[in-house]
Parts: sequence; C-alpha cells; structure tokens
Amino acid sequence: MCGLVGIFQRPGNHVDGSVLSGMAQVLRHRGPDDEGQWIDGEVGLHHLRLSVIDLQTGHQPMTFGPAVVAFNGEIYNYVELRDELKAGGAEFRTSSDTEVILQGYMRYGPGFVERLNGMFAFLLVDRARGIVVAARDHFGIKPLYFHATSERLLFASEIKALLRHPDVHATPEPSAIRDYLTFQFCLSDATLFHGIRKVLPGHYLVIDLGDLSVRDNLYWEPKFDVDHDHTELYFKDRIRETLCDSVRLQMRSDVPVGTYLSGGTDSSLVTMLASRHAGEPLKTFTGAFREGPEFDESSYARIAADACNAKSFVIYPTEQQFVDLMPRLAWQMDEPVAGPGLFPQYVVSGFARQQVTVSLGGQGGDEIFGGYARYVVAYLEQAIKGAIFENNEEGEHIVSLKSILPNLPYLKQYVPMIRDFWADGAFEPMDRRYFRLVDRSGGMTGLFSGDFAAAFDHEGTFARFQSVFNHPETQSYFNRMTHFDIVASLPALLHVEDRVSMAHSLESRVPLLDRRLADLVTSMPPSMKFKGAEMKYVLKRAVGDIIPAAILARKEKMGFPVPLHLWAKSKARDFFADVLLSDRCRQRGLFDVASVERQMDRENAFGRRLWGLLNLELWHRTFIDAA
Repeated sequence: MCGLVGIFQRPGNHVDGSVLSGMAQVLRHRGPDDEGQWIDGEVGLHHLRLSVIDLQTGHQPMTFGPAVVAFNGEIYNYVELRDELKAGGAEFRTSSDTEVILQGYMRYGPGFVERLNGMFAFLLVDRARGIVVAARDHFGIKPLYFHATSERLLFASEIKALLRHPDVHATPEPSAIRDYLTFQFCLSDATLFHGIRKVLPGHYLVIDLGDLSVRDNLYWEPKFDVDHDHTELYFKDRIRETLCDSVRLQMRSDVPVGTYLSGGTDSSLVTMLASRHAGEPLKTFTGAFREGPEFDESSYARIAADACNAKSFVIYPTEQQFVDLMPRLAWQMDEPVAGPGLFPQYVVSGFARQQVTVSLGGQGGDEIFGGYARYVVAYLEQAIKGAIFENNEEGEHIVSLKSILPNLPYLKQYVPMIRDFWADGAFEPMDRRYFRLVDRSGGMTGLFSGDFAAAFDHEGTFARFQSVFNHPETQSYFNRMTHFDIVASLPALLHVEDRVSMAHSLESRVPLLDRRLADLVTSMPPSMKFKGAEMKYVLKRAVGDIIPAAILARKEKMGFPVPLHLWAKSKARDFFADVLLSDRCRQRGLFDVASVERQMDRENAFGRRLWGLLNLELWHRTFIDAA
C-alpha cells in the first residue's frame, strides 16, 4: 500500500520538485519502504511505497514506453492479467502488479481499468497522447482526492497532502457539513473542504494536459439487472465459488498476512477461508472493551479462531487511550467520520502491524448481502402497509407480514430505533422512509446555535439523497437500500478502514468487496436474497457450513460498540469539556454550548451525537484553525 501525489500544470509552468516532495512527506505513514519522484516539465508524480508484492523491483513511479504510473493498492488478478498480456507478446521486466497496469494500458487504453480486480487508485501519465488517467477502484477502497484551478490540477491520496500546496487553503464547505450531520459522511464527490473533491468509486478521469480539461468516466456501478433464469441453488454455488476464489487471490503476498476477527459472520467467514491458504497458523486480531459484556464479543472471535487453529490476539483499548489519541485521529482521518468504531479499529490496527503487514477483514458484507437491521425495519413497515392497503409498491411481494414474523426477534435491541422511526410519517414513499432510517441529525440540530440550525436545509439534503437512492432502474426497495449503502455509505466506512490501517503502515484487504461477487448478488431476484427479510439470507445458505454454528446462530449484532456514553460521565468527561465547552468552541459559534453540556450527561448507549460534535470540533481545530 502506498501514498501518491501528482501535480499537472499549464504549459510553460514547470513543476517545483520541492513543492511536490513537501506535499508527499505528510503521507510518509502510507509508504515507509521506498520513495520516488518523476518530473517532466509541467507534470510531476511522487510516490511513497509500502512493499507487499515484488519487494525488489516494484519501485515507483514506474515507466513503460511513454506511460508513467504512480499506483496505490493491489491488483489481485495481476498474475492472470500478466499471462494474458504475455500471450499477446508483452515482455515484463518485473513481477509487480504495477507493471501490469502500465502494459495493460498500453495494450487497451484507459478502458483497461475495467479488467482490474483489486483495490486501487492511480495516476497514469501518457506523454504520447498528452493525457493523464486518474482512476479509483469499484468500491472506493483506496482514496484519491483532487483540487482544480484554471492553472493546475493537484491529486493526492489524502487531503492533508493537498493542503501542503501553497495555493490550497483549508476552508469549510457548508453543504458538506450538513451532509455530515445527517449521514456522518458526504454525498457524491464532496468533502468538508471547499474546492477539494474525491474521484468517485468506479470512475476514472481523463485529463488533457494541454488545457487541463477533465472528462469523468463511469466504468462500474451496481446494476441490479435481475437474472430470473437461474435457481437459488445456482446462485448459492456461484457465491461460494466466488468467495473462495476472492480470498485465495487476496492471500497473495510476499509479507505476513493476518485477519481482523470480530466474531461476526463476515469476519469469521474471511478468517475461515484465509486459514486454508496460510502456510502456518493464521494470526487474528480482535478488539473489545472491559466495560461490560455488551462491549465484548471476543468469545465468538475465539470460537472462530479455534475452529481454524488460528493464533488469536485480543486487544482492549482504554478510556485513556481514547483521550490521548482522538486529536491525532482527527488529523489522520482528514475529515470527521461515521461512528466511534474508528478509535478501537485504530488501536487494533496498531497492534496487528507488530505481527503482520497485511490484514484481511469482513467489510462490505452488510452492504452486499443485506446485513443491516434497518432493512428489516423498513420491510416490517412495508409488510404492514401492504396488508392494510392491499397493494405493493415494488410490483412483486418480496416480504409479506407472515413471512417476516420469524425474523422479528433480531430487532429486540433496535426497539429505540423503531420507536423513533415510527414517531411520525409512517407509510410515506420509500425514499422518504429510508432517508429517515439513515438520517442521524434527529436531535442534533438542537445542539447547534440558532443561526446554524436556521440555515440547515433539511429538504435540500433530502433532495441530494433522492438523487442517489432513486438512481438504479429498479422498483425493489431492498435493491434501492443496498444500492445507496454500496455507493454512498460504504465508501465512508472504507475511508476509516484505509486511514486506521495506513496510519500504521498496515495494508487492509476486504475480500467480500470483489466486483464479481457484487455483480452476482445484485443480479439476484430480491425475494431470493432477502427471503422473509432474513439478513444475509443467501450468504448464510451459501457458506453456512464453513462458519461455526454458534456464530451463524447469533441474533445480536454488535458492530464494535464503544462505551462513549460511560466515558462522557467518567474520566474522559474533562476531555469532552475541554473540547466542546472551551472558549475556542464557543467563539466558533456552531454549537449551543449549554445544550452540549446537558448532552454529555444524557448521551444514550451507542448514541452518536457526542461523537459527531467532538469530531466536528476537532476537525475545525486541526485543519481550519491551523490554516
């Protein structure tokens, strides 16, 4: 895994190597093993490398003919692609996946990106055609940001590198802040910094070096072209086959590999499959808290580790570590992020790096296979609505009131969410109802100043949500919900995954996010993959015999809970007060400080209001005040 920076300027305005290098140095944590710079007049690339494959000859930026590339990520099918290119006459100088990108581009052009199976972000300069290709993987596993003016285009793996350029200034983007307070991530290509944008997942940009014009190309998105010709057995067999192959490919490495293991279905599945390809006992890494059993699922993680003879490590982050690390994490993350799970993930990743260089995890399983309780809550309302009004908005009955009953016990721990969901607006259109399920701003606006709350354009935010939620050509509520989560909320979770691992120079891989698997599952009839509103129905049927029975039978879902509400009333209270009740925070004028102080005593278990406020203030201090 690596860090990269690119500067592309108007003809006649040569790149300053010291500026390029200065931008790259803040990414040192992403690539401690090697460093390279390439400048050709108005074009410059800088690369910092974490060596994982081809440790000796994978130096970057790498050149082949007129093409030069700086690449961050891993191409898991690089061996197969290299064989295909060799069969066509290509001769390779290295055994790296980086050279496969170069030679593939020279053979097929920018569209070669469609053939890649992996996690990647790269900048490829084609001097012969006078263009740059800036590409990002299908799901947004690897980051790529840019800042554009009439004089230059700047790219970097992290926002903080862009801010090192003398002409880039840290200024808040108000609409993005409203997005964060609503979803705890930004929609589309926005960031919280005015003028800094993301290359979207599944897209590549083509930049003309003559006039710096940019053409955006979508090369992949979840399609939901439903295949009605095949049986459930066919899909289960294909899912199992693809999952096994994805883990096999992602175990390719020239350095030690382990797994993150929470004890849930997804991480347990990845661990069980990975152990088949480990030459020695696999090392697994689990995080838990000592504040009570509701914050500790390590007993399930041990079941999975024992089942595959893995060497299990359990890490217990502490309240004091939270206080000590949060200011650092605000810098590491670039933007406020979704959920306090960031903190224990960071601590676990730091421990894992002492043992391995690569770690596989279960991210993406909930979005691909439908593993969130909110899907069941949404369909409970739909089933009641259909029974009352004797109709079906989806055109086919995916879930009936009778079929959903056996799966309702999974919602016991979500009763507060259900009460809030049904507090008003029942039986509205599907987009309005799902927006309510994912909207985290309820009660938040009362914690902000009157001026800020008055400017909060809730309907404008909903309109932006609609443009994503209603985009796929499907009537299926389930497909629309999972589509939104794949293209909008999943990249925010992957943002955390990338930053907490790369902060420690650890490469994190996510085998459930294989493009082939996503294409397969999105092509399934919704009634087949979400039968009776059972979460991950088809995944459990496809690989249930691989996962220990005790884990498969779990009805509670923990999702790395953090005892934040306990800490806000304990030793960490001074930390919350120092940040949220400080003179600096008061002068900023965003928060109603009296309401915030009351919230410190009233925060619900697993609530995110304090987390959102804390992150937003630390972000302002770290980036906006510092600027």
